[in-house]
Amino acid sequence: MISVLVMEDDELLRRHLRDGLVAAGHQVREAENGNTGLALFHSEQPDVVLTDIVMEDGEGIEAIMEIRKLAPTIPVIAMSGNPQYLKNSSKLGATHTLLKPFRMAELLTLFGRVISATV
Repeated sequence: MISVLVMEDDELLRRHLRDGLVAAGHQVREAENGNTGLALFHSEQPDVVLTDIVMEDGEGIEAIMEIRKLAPTIPVIAMSGNPQYLKNSSKLGATHTLLKPFRMAELLTLFGRVISATV
């Protein structure tokens, strides 16, 4: 079972992501912002991180940079509705990016590639 940390400030989207990932057999921890997400990252040490870029109380870019310092090999998937933010997140350490809106099938396909690359 793969453990996933989802950092997303939109509660409905966060729930949708959690439900889809759990249904696919993953263990999911949730954070409503980057600060909470980093605290969970320290305590839980997930296998994969899925983070929004723009959030109050700790943005995804800051979280990505901190995760890269702590665990350079952990896959980090950045998601945003702004392609420029995704481009910047890749430069700063995101392993993969997803442009919002996306379908759950797209996320699960990406997770399959990420998991097989890390095994």
